[in-house]
Amino acid sequence: MPDPLDDAKLSAVLVQGLRPVKVTIVDYDPAWPARFERRAAELRGVLGDRARLVEHIGSTSVPGLAAKPIIDIVVGIDDPDDEPAYLPDLQAAGHAVRVREPEHRCLRTGEPGEPVNLHCYPPDHVEVRRYLVFRDRLRASEADRELYAATKRQLAQREWRDVNYYAEAKRPMIDEILARAGWRE
Repeated sequence: MPDPLDDAKLSAVLVQGLRPVKVTIVDYDPAWPARFERRAAELRGVLGDRARLVEHIGSTSVPGLAAKPIIDIVVGIDDPDDEPAYLPDLQAAGHAVRVREPEHRCLRTGEPGEPVNLHCYPPDHVEVRRYLVFRDRLRASEADRELYAATKRQLAQREWRDVNYYAEAKRPMIDEILARAGWRE
């Protein structure tokens, strides 16, 4: 994603522009894995073999971690830039494009109580590997999980011009945790 501190670049990839937000962080909900499984089954039904990978990512994928109550899913699509090959089916299933950038689409569903962010990347994309290494590190390290939760709760105390600014503010902590996990691109 372009530098979120640059409104013009960020606005260029956001389909509906910047959306001011107050992030809400809640305690871990043990229902989140089941919500992911339902959505993953739906995605596999909609996309079939085009979904080369379907993984639960983000804070809701880490038992015990406080999170925004939004399920994040990464789907491996061979060529996310070839929108006619998959996007109409996802849109018919209720997903709306939020971010459009090379090799990445982020879609969102907005039904009450069950929001989902759907990230479409090529299955072997560096961001997919990064998401999974970060998730697995948080699952394995209580200290990193607690540090990350404290960072998110602190950042959630302010309002943001867009959720991407909140995400960028977490980046130094994410990079620190990834380094402890041995991450290398």
